[in-house]
Amino acid sequence: MEKIPSFQKNHDELLPGLYMSVTDGIATFDLRFKKPNAGDYIAQPALHSIEHMLATALRNGSRKEDIVYFGPMGCRTGFYLLTKRLGYEDVLAALLDAVAVCLTMDGVPGSARRECGNYLEHDLAGAKAELQKYGELLKKLARKEEKRR
Repeated sequence: MEKIPSFQKNHDELLPGLYMSVTDGIATFDLRFKKPNAGDYIAQPALHSIEHMLATALRNGSRKEDIVYFGPMGCRTGFYLLTKRLGYEDVLAALLDAVAVCLTMDGVPGSARRECGNYLEHDLAGAKAELQKYGELLKKLARKEEKRR
């Protein structure tokens, strides 16, 4: 079998950030919250809550028609966001907005028993702490993009 693109990256060299690849018109964004293989992973309850929170914010945001999929990486170092018609700067702006929305949430959307297959495993405070850190990184990336223009 062919090795898929994400397994062709040297994960020991990846740093937290936002990475983009495009295949057949669908852009895959790697929202890397943590450095891989560094021993610091997103705790499962926080990861689960971030999935619910960011998915809700993105799918209710100004670019909701362009969101194809959002979900966690099994390695617990980040998330994948699949989009159509959105470039890097568009996604960076959408993520900045979505993270800001998440940080104002009083609860985890879709976390009731009827809405979630593992409703007992959520951590709003842990999710917000991870989102706060990632939001700061996104702001730095946005400032770099501004300087590049």
